Amino acid sequence: MRGLLTCSVALLFLLFAVSQPVEAQDTALRGTLQGLLKEFQQTYGFPGATAAVVLADGHSESVAIGLADVEAAIAMTPESRMLGASIGKTIWGALILSLETDGALSRADLVSKHLGDLPWFARLANADSMTVARLVTHSAGLRDHIHMEGVASALIARGPKAPFDPSMAISFILDEPAIFEPGSSWAYTDTGYLLLGMVIEAATGENVFDLARTYFLTPLRLDSTGPSNTTNLAGLAVGYTAKNNPFDLSVRTMDDHGGLIWNPAIEWTGGGFATTSADLARWGHALFTGAALEHAYLDRLLDGIPVHPDAPDIYYGCGVAIYRDTPLGRVYGHGGWIPGYVSSLRHYADHGVTIAFQINSDVGVVDNTSDLVPKLEAALAKALIGSTTF
Repeated sequence: MRGLLTCSVALLFLLFAVSQPVEAQDTALRGTLQGLLKEFQQTYGFPGATAAVVLADGHSESVAIGLADVEAAIAMTPESRMLGASIGKTIWGALILSLETDGALSRADLVSKHLGDLPWFARLANADSMTVARLVTHSAGLRDHIHMEGVASALIARGPKAPFDPSMAISFILDEPAIFEPGSSWAYTDTGYLLLGMVIEAATGENVFDLARTYFLTPLRLDSTGPSNTTNLAGLAVGYTAKNNPFDLSVRTMDDHGGLIWNPAIEWTGGGFATTSADLARWGHALFTGAALEHAYLDRLLDGIPVHPDAPDIYYGCGVAIYRDTPLGRVYGHGGWIPGYVSSLRHYADHGVTIAFQINSDVGVVDNTSDLVPKLEAALAKALIGSTTF
């Protein structure tokens, strides 16, 4: 017994000694993330933020600073959820690839194959020639209803409890001329992604959010991620917007009972998820390292088209932005903005590092007067990838 006790003590000592460097690294990693967030909060004045990183070995950390609710003085935590906005397009793009593998649809399908029987479909620009691939890569030549004057504010003005159908938002671009022939150029369009959601449901006969849960959220244990299709979302941090925002929303975008004062369901498959920075980082790491789907898919995911002649190294793939040549190598990801929230997801492929952050304010982002997002993306990347500490 005494010998066994001696061996056990020795083993415990060894385990403690081995764990010390890891614990020190964890502390340093958390300190780096928190330090940068606090520095940016002091500079830009946002209420709160979360950030998360997944390293090449799979180790992850997430932190939070500031307030999730300014008026109630509730602290932001790593578990605080925010609206991920257009980062949801990475999920819909991946779902298209999964359904293609399963034989439910093909990226080569004409959209008319799935939606052509709808009475309004022929009134869409390029209705007879756009394909699923053109929708998912923003190359179908369609306008974006969100950026048409007065459309977003009109949808929001319908109120937080008004029912929403995607065809309602799509109706704003009916009879509008094509921006270009499918495949000949690139133009970001949430409207195209609403059509994509309708294609998915028509091809499968299932709800898009149920499919996202079955294919990705449940298998990858993204337990803090779910549809943002109701005004009351558990654990959602309060979002804050600018005083003179274009949607006539109050600065605090949530009421005193925890409900959003506008209906996030109007985003649908243009984004569509409430999530955390930790889940975003884990999702991005799985997606961009080839681990999100059981079958091979990265070649198809990253089969993109150039977004502009003046930016020859920036492409858009299957729901993902692709930066082919940066000072830190290849970068894949997506950004997200929605009233009261901004989010970022970036995977640094040459380093195997994925970084995400969320902020519960869109002040300066809604009107493009702030460089907060690109500056914070660059600072986090420099600190986490440029350092040899981790």
